[in-house]
Amino acid sequence: MSDKETMLVQKISDGTVIDHVSAGKSLSVLRLLSNPQNRGVTVALVMNVGSSKMGRKDIVKMEGVELTDEQVQKLALIAPLATVVTIRSFRVTQKKNAVPPKVVTGILNCTSTTCISVKEKESVQSIFSLAGSSPLSYKCKFCGRILSEQEISAQLG
Repeated sequence: MSDKETMLVQKISDGTVIDHVSAGKSLSVLRLLSNPQNRGVTVALVMNVGSSKMGRKDIVKMEGVELTDEQVQKLALIAPLATVVTIRSFRVTQKKNAVPPKVVTGILNCTSTTCISVKEKESVQSIFSLAGSSPLSYKCKFCGRILSEQEISAQLG
């Protein structure tokens, strides 16, 4: 293998690798996880690399960080094909797919100006149910407005 075919990214002893992130979405992943690099966490991003499964993809590696189930569900909102790998003592201890949650409460905002969850005087928290997984879409419980994958990414990224 030539140097051009080999990519060297240091192994992590303990932490998380998020693989199969759509190309260009790794920075949105970091924002969704509250920018762990700003808290001193070592983060490696591999962006826009070839993938037999996706064509192009991003990879995020974080030393000393393990994602909660809630974080994995949120991750699925912007990276629905992601695989989350937990590393301990340089070994893979867990591998799970990010699965979009069936119901999302208080994370997404309805884009309909007439929706009760948007009106200023109302204090109703938004609730969306999964409308489709490929492409990802969510339906507002109150007005029926469908948010597309692009709208979801724009809100979270």
